[in-house]
Amino acid sequence: MNITLPHTIENITGEKLTFLRIVIKDGVDYLETESEVQPNAGPPMHVHCKQDESMTVLSGKIGYQELKGEKKYAGPGETVLFKVGVPHKFWNAGNEPLRMSGYVSPANNFAYFLSQIYTSMNENGGRPGIYDAAYLLGRYKTEFRMLEIPTVVQKLIFPVILFFGNLRGKKKKFIDAPDPL
Repeated sequence: MNITLPHTIENITGEKLTFLRIVIKDGVDYLETESEVQPNAGPPMHVHCKQDESMTVLSGKIGYQELKGEKKYAGPGETVLFKVGVPHKFWNAGNEPLRMSGYVSPANNFAYFLSQIYTSMNENGGRPGIYDAAYLLGRYKTEFRMLEIPTVVQKLIFPVILFFGNLRGKKKKFIDAPDPL
């Protein structure tokens, strides 16, 4: 699947993300983004295994937390940076929409992965379908990890879900999935 930029995705839980462009700086690519997060919405604890993620608050208030760390907050003009490999989550900690600009670097499969996750969330009432989660988290395990899915589920149940889902032809929807990096 080749994504043409700009490309906007939105999920039914209150997150909207626009992938604007890829900019090269000192030989490294940066996928520039704009996002809007509704009050109390935001992604669960996750890790970018190969990417830095930066968000600058344009309006509203972001709450964020690294694994086992204290909750922190930032407002307009402040930037939050999650370095590669640092487990984190963030959410809209205010009562108005949280608007941010930012980047992920390097881009790798970030736009594809999140586009598929958001689509699955929208198709399955706000959570990714179990086959979709198993497929995407397995295929892109060198890039992304979701820490709120128990290890036993990811190691024992996901392979069973994949086996039977593949037998039923569910993998067809990912025929154009880019190779993991």
